[in-house]
Amino acid sequence: MSYGHQGLKDKGEVSRIEEVSSLRRDNFKVTVSLNKERPMSKSPLYDRYDIQRYDLHPNFSFSHLEDMIPKGTPYYIDSGNHYVERIVRALYYFKQCSLIGPSGTGKTHIVYLVAELCGLPVWEVNCGLQTSSYDLIGRFIGLGKENWVDGLLTQWLRKGGIMYLDEANMMKQDVATRLNPVLDTRGHLVLNEKDNEVIERHQYGYLILSMNPYSAEFAGTKPLNAAMRRRMAVWINFDYTSVGERISPHEVEMLRKRAKVTEDTAYKVIQAGAELRRQYKAGDLPYGPSLGDLINWATLIHDGNTANVAAEETIIALTSDNTEVQADVRRVVESVFNKPQGT
Repeated sequence: MSYGHQGLKDKGEVSRIEEVSSLRRDNFKVTVSLNKERPMSKSPLYDRYDIQRYDLHPNFSFSHLEDMIPKGTPYYIDSGNHYVERIVRALYYFKQCSLIGPSGTGKTHIVYLVAELCGLPVWEVNCGLQTSSYDLIGRFIGLGKENWVDGLLTQWLRKGGIMYLDEANMMKQDVATRLNPVLDTRGHLVLNEKDNEVIERHQYGYLILSMNPYSAEFAGTKPLNAAMRRRMAVWINFDYTSVGERISPHEVEMLRKRAKVTEDTAYKVIQAGAELRRQYKAGDLPYGPSLGDLINWATLIHDGNTANVAAEETIIALTSDNTEVQADVRRVVESVFNKPQGT
């Protein structure tokens, strides 16, 4: 089945569309096909990533799903890990990949960025213990076949784009099993719930799983089903760009620009965040702050609050409700911002 306008790409910069005009001559209708060039709607960040060789939907337009294509996604700092390029490459060759890493490392951010750069709609499911096969596959909402409603997975199979399964290792086993024929060489789903309709996977249907590492700390997580794991050709590990003594100047600069604070303040915020991330990875804290969390903290500093007061409303309260854990975070903040000059 074909959806939307079929466009021809010219070096990734323009699409050619056909405009049909009618000329009448002696009661005779002549149809002329005229080619016109129209600039592609392309993210301003497109040329900052080496992905031009990977066209994820040649000769096909997702203009009919334009509202589902992300817009204005911020630049992703990866300190040389080339996450964007690796994800796009994995989708180009294998149509699916997995992202694994702690919370706050930007997995969801980068999925939206890849979707915007490649002009792909996003079908997002935040998986959990309550996610059922009905949510993904579909259900009847009344009597009669006409009252069947497709779930998100079924809609994605029909229409294409990126199916993003966040927290995939929290899915129940029966739900994960339904994905197996979609992800292997069969590439289809059988609607057993309806009338055994076989739905072929859209030729430009891509799937991304993301998850936190399996541990007791992430309630509800479990080892990913072995059958599904074998079907994911590429696994990309995410980590923080600044952690412990390693401070990313790119992260400092982005925070400075986004929060409009001084370079010294930006460095100290990232430094404190890097130490909190180190303690989180060591198992001493329940959460490591993302760059967005640190930007929120710095924004309140820019508004006139001291670093300590701003931290109380952001990263201290964010990390935990436990007063002892909050005291640990508070000590990190004070050790960075209350350090005597010259030390």
